[in-house]
Amino acid sequence: MLMAMFAMVGFNIVDTFYVGQLGTEQLAAMGFTLAVVMAVNSVSMGIGIGTTAVVSRVIGEGDVRGMQRLTMDAIMLGVLVASSMSILGLSTIPHIFGLIGAEGIVLDYVREYMTVWYLGLPLIIVPQVGNSGVRATGDTKTPAKIMVTVLTVNAILDPLFIFGWGPVPGFGLRGAAIATVISQSVALIIAFNVLKRRGLITFERHTGAGIVASWRRILKIAIPAGLTQMITPVSTAVITAIVATYGVASVAGFGVATRLEMFAVMVIMALGAALVPFVGQNWGAGNKERVGRAIKVAIGIAAGWGMFVWLLFMVIGESVAGAFNSNPAVIEVVAGYMLIVFPSYMLLGALVTVTNALNALHLPLRSMVISLLRMFVLYVPLAYLGSALWGLTGVWWAAFSANVLGGLVALWWFRRTFSSLQTAVPGPTQESMADEEASAQAKMDTEPQPA
Repeated sequence: MLMAMFAMVGFNIVDTFYVGQLGTEQLAAMGFTLAVVMAVNSVSMGIGIGTTAVVSRVIGEGDVRGMQRLTMDAIMLGVLVASSMSILGLSTIPHIFGLIGAEGIVLDYVREYMTVWYLGLPLIIVPQVGNSGVRATGDTKTPAKIMVTVLTVNAILDPLFIFGWGPVPGFGLRGAAIATVISQSVALIIAFNVLKRRGLITFERHTGAGIVASWRRILKIAIPAGLTQMITPVSTAVITAIVATYGVASVAGFGVATRLEMFAVMVIMALGAALVPFVGQNWGAGNKERVGRAIKVAIGIAAGWGMFVWLLFMVIGESVAGAFNSNPAVIEVVAGYMLIVFPSYMLLGALVTVTNALNALHLPLRSMVISLLRMFVLYVPLAYLGSALWGLTGVWWAAFSANVLGGLVALWWFRRTFSSLQTAVPGPTQESMADEEASAQAKMDTEPQPA
């Protein structure tokens, strides 16, 4: 999972590095696209989390046929959602980014990038859903290898399409989007071949009612999980609008800082993602004590990594910022963000671990509440207040406070929740009865019927 997260973050870092060579306006345009790209990816991640949680539970119960059917139906769901979002996104580019604060030449650059990106959206989302099906089996290595391959292809194609070489003309910022779509197409081909070769999907006839039953099981987890993931990009859009009042250089610096943040927390995110299939399979098999030990270990490692990242970037942070753009104003913004926000990652790690564990335990609404508390009850209101009182520095302190307080609340609530789950008397809850009903319906739809 760490390898996969490194590849995902490296993908964005490579894009930001090359686009930064084009100029501050292009880098600012990338900063404006961040919130929307993250929002769309949140939908994809929600479907992926739902797929992993449901499929891993079925695997723990020993239902191979249910695994195949659910994985295939999840991919179909991904195609439908991606196509719908592509059409919606293309029709709303100037309106959405205008609300965030993009204008003039920067908005033109945003339109160049996002038009190509939206057109290739199905090629971006579907491989992520397929990889989630593979992870549900406990195999995190294969999806990681696929993502590293995609990173490599993107790193080769980025300078080719951005700056041009030989017969290939330079497309500027649009070239970064072209490279993204082509590299994700490679992921789609590889992921589908892996799923087919391992028998993780089935091409048997399936009725519409059976597909809908599978979608209901997946979406019961995916919708709250996707909304939880969506909280961050929506709040990021609000924060970007606040930062935009301080000028183009501030937006460019904020864009660089948030991408470096993705790199800084990748171990934390990897731990959280690895917990989902682990908790799902073990809980389905009745190993509750093992689940509790795993979550405690993950929280401890996440806290240790947060401290390490803070100390590391205290030493190399300014030099790293300078590698993306030479504008002193941009470097100052990045350095200020790292100095204030990065120490809070110790408790942010606890929050990420807890929310992923709750999703795996089929309690996504509690995960969503914790994320809502952190971003909209704490971060956004404090950012407005901090900006009014202390400028950009106040915005950074708002992020610090939201991470720390959100992490403490997550730890407290999870301890209470997990204790009640361990001591609860097994019985047919409304959620479990709905799961069993959907599972029975899916099996009936796939069984041969008499002529």
